[in-house]
Amino acid sequence: MQKSVIIVAGGKGLRMGHALPKQFLPLGGKPVLMHTIEAFAQYDPSMLIVLVLPVEQQDYWKTLCLDYRFDISHTLADGGETRFHSVLNGLKATPDSGLIAVHDGVRPFVSRDTIVRSFLSAARFGAAIPVTIPVESVREVVGNDSFARNRDEFRMVQTPQTFKAEVLKESYLQMFSPNFTDDASVVEASGFTIQLVDGNVENIKITTPFDLMVAEAIIARSAAKV
Repeated sequence: MQKSVIIVAGGKGLRMGHALPKQFLPLGGKPVLMHTIEAFAQYDPSMLIVLVLPVEQQDYWKTLCLDYRFDISHTLADGGETRFHSVLNGLKATPDSGLIAVHDGVRPFVSRDTIVRSFLSAARFGAAIPVTIPVESVREVVGNDSFARNRDEFRMVQTPQTFKAEVLKESYLQMFSPNFTDDASVVEASGFTIQLVDGNVENIKITTPFDLMVAEAIIARSAAKV
């Protein structure tokens, strides 16, 4: 089956407290986003990679690719008003059959095993997302009150979220809702069932200075093993 991935990178770096958008921050000698793209290209060199970036960031990205001699083939799509609209734009560049994953551009440490599990499960069930088990206690906040909840009944959601092309494209025909927090919520609202697969704990989303510190530690550990 034809495999595609839509990598969404629309961050502005506000929570990072940095003028440079977080997907372009240097990590291990190159921008975060390049690590992310490499993860999918290494899994399947024939995969169609669609990178969704705000229009105003695309020239800068092209300059970075020249500066770092980054030559992994990918197609650019314009970022939208929300993540929903960005994915919708990315879908226009993907085929109508096969499997389509959607991944956060600032999750550079997704493992090959997580990608494999996501695609295999999506091929079988139609919709699959990687998750991890919470390690801290969980409380639900309702108004001014909070209540202890069993953390074993919850999961932390990651990307890539992977779907049969027809499932994802049909789901994105819906009108936008602010309740759509990720692609799984869009697909679920269309009546499809979501299959859970194991993610990897290193698959963090880099959004804060602390996340970047963790990312640098992961890079350093990986380099030490080589």
